[in-house]
Amino acid sequence: HTLQVLLIFAKEDNQSDGFWWACDRAGYRCNIARTPESALECFLDKHQEIIVIDHRNSRYFDAEAICRSLRATKPSEHTVILAVVPRTSSDQEETSVLPLLHAGFDRQFMENSSITACYNELIQIEHGEVRSQFKLRACNAVFTALDRCQEAIEITSEDHVIQYVNPAFERMMGYHKGELIGKELTELPKSDKNRADLLDTINTFIKKGKEWQGVYYARRKSGDSIQQHVKITPVIGQGGKIRHFVSLKKLRCSNENNKQVLHIFKVLFSFVFAESHSFRCKNRRKDSIDVKSITSQSSDAPSLQTRRYSSMARIHSMTIEAPITKVINIINAAQENSPITVAEALDRVLEILRTTELYSPQLGTKDEDPHTSDLVGGLMTDGLRRLSGNEYVFSKNMNLSHSHLSVPITINDVPPCITQLLDNEESWDFNIFELEAVTNKRPLIYLGLKVFARFGVAEFLNCSEATLRAWLQMIEGNYHSSNSYHNSTHAADVLHATAFFLGKERVKGSLDHLDEVAALIAATIHDVDHPGRTNSFLCNAGSELAVLYNDTAVLESHHTALAFQLTAKDSKCNIFKNIDRNHYRTLRQAIIDMVLATEMTKHFEHVNKFVNSINKPMASEESSSHSEGSDCECTASIKNFPDNQTLIKRMMIKCADVANPCRPLELCIEWAGRISEEYFAQTDEEKRQGLPVVMPVFDRNTCSIPKSQISFIDYFITDMFDAWDAFAHLPVLMQNLANNYKHWKTLDELKCKSLRLPTEN
Repeated sequence: HTLQVLLIFAKEDNQSDGFWWACDRAGYRCNIARTPESALECFLDKHQEIIVIDHRNSRYFDAEAICRSLRATKPSEHTVILAVVPRTSSDQEETSVLPLLHAGFDRQFMENSSITACYNELIQIEHGEVRSQFKLRACNAVFTALDRCQEAIEITSEDHVIQYVNPAFERMMGYHKGELIGKELTELPKSDKNRADLLDTINTFIKKGKEWQGVYYARRKSGDSIQQHVKITPVIGQGGKIRHFVSLKKLRCSNENNKQVLHIFKVLFSFVFAESHSFRCKNRRKDSIDVKSITSQSSDAPSLQTRRYSSMARIHSMTIEAPITKVINIINAAQENSPITVAEALDRVLEILRTTELYSPQLGTKDEDPHTSDLVGGLMTDGLRRLSGNEYVFSKNMNLSHSHLSVPITINDVPPCITQLLDNEESWDFNIFELEAVTNKRPLIYLGLKVFARFGVAEFLNCSEATLRAWLQMIEGNYHSSNSYHNSTHAADVLHATAFFLGKERVKGSLDHLDEVAALIAATIHDVDHPGRTNSFLCNAGSELAVLYNDTAVLESHHTALAFQLTAKDSKCNIFKNIDRNHYRTLRQAIIDMVLATEMTKHFEHVNKFVNSINKPMASEESSSHSEGSDCECTASIKNFPDNQTLIKRMMIKCADVANPCRPLELCIEWAGRISEEYFAQTDEEKRQGLPVVMPVFDRNTCSIPKSQISFIDYFITDMFDAWDAFAHLPVLMQNLANNYKHWKTLDELKCKSLRLPTEN
């Protein structure tokens, strides 16, 4: 391995030349950066082992700030950073090195342009700190191996203080490592099943430097005693003395555990099979006659019913009851005395259960649909995390108005043409684009006034209609009308869908007035100040918001934070100013939770939790009760569990946010065109800026919009709306979805990439 050195000097001089030729003499690879930005970019690309920063003159750049920015990156953990400081005269007192150390430097080099002096410094660093860092890197590999190891491992000091336990140990004993590290073994509860002299026997062996192995009973955190095969090895360290003890532990499996695991294995097998069947990449369903193929062939009423019952059947097939950690512990126990074939099968089950993405389907590598793959990559990940010199910054629109149409003084002052349109706002067929046209792209304030009045929002908040009107005007003013999709028309559309869902009997019966108000406000603000780019784009572009929110739910966090900031900023539009603190906190939390639920990385988790906590129990109650009042009893039982109300609110706003495929065909087509145009614009900009292209299929020259819609419906929409329909009963939406899916399939079969059939244009 050839050592790499990065020199950060604003200008070339004798000192930078000295280090350059010293690197050449030592056979090191050398790069020079002139600016902080290029230095960071070069380091993240090359990961140099030694960095030399010019600390002699602050006129060009802040050397300590550069050092801190480098230290903030993960690769710098194993890098030695050297500060070149000005030479002090004989009458000057030498300055302390502490400020440099605090900034992240490892050592200082007194200015000396001699190639030999520079060479000696670099060689000493290589033979000292760099080689130590190489050993530390090897330690990381060792700890990675320990973390992946199936055996439980515990490392203690010579005084029996716990210094390390691996994940297998945590699973076996039921403790988190934070509860163990730093504790003496004597502080942990002991099992009373061991022989009285066993601990003395073990100590006699290991204190003599001998390895001990045998059977030992340990007490888990839960209080259960478990039998273990234990091997304890003393480790000789500094001074030839025992410095550590390493314990390897395996469970001995009882007959009772073996019987228990067979039952769990059967349950798990049906669970894994049901999950993989239900969430397998949807293009593999094309060869089977299931709900989607039935829907795509016909849009008549019997097919809709088949779809509904098929959906409920899938809901019933998803079964897992025991807490996941208990299942994993039982499987671990059973593996010890299992035949090799069963043990290998259980290994595969454990591999699946230990993933952090239990709810996210895995796309197959064969015959993978690029549209589905790109949608998943673009909507369900946070990008490639590549730092770039390009900064994507919001052009914040903080104005309070952005069109020539005058704002109504009261709801009664709305122009007649708008009033006439809004008479139909309670219908699912309401045409939001007509409202957009007559309001000069300001539908949110007018629809908001009507919907908020119908649900008594001002009364609940104890605020005047003027305050509510000013708030709606301010929120709409912070949507970007230049976005083809994520503008105030989309916000108004989501508000309309949310209000429609709140009008459904079962939804209405499950939620309180506070929940309704929270849902309507969340729908209104859920995309405020959206830049028309995805989270992945912002992360790849190194945007201010991506940095602020640590590349996690970037936009959704921004929408909520900005909405609350703007609301509190001006008393004239502060709709929360008159409610008491407790109500405000509850309302705020509900709004934040709902907006964050619109972020797609946890899509399948939200849907699965809704199915398991709402659909299944409700379906069981319905099947066991034939009384007329059973529906009321179901919703009443939901009201008793706030967690269930939270799941309903999340599912409601998620469905409202992506309800375009369930709208009447003409509206569905318009929305499809708008979102495609926004994705095309993003792809154009990614290519222009040299960023990773997150969704390559959304290239305006080659994209098939019908294929993209089919993939979106198959992958995200169908299962979610099946579950929501099973709860809220939405026959019109499901029929629209079937019709629209058929439209896109027809276009795709004709190899047509546009929004309509040629005869329809």
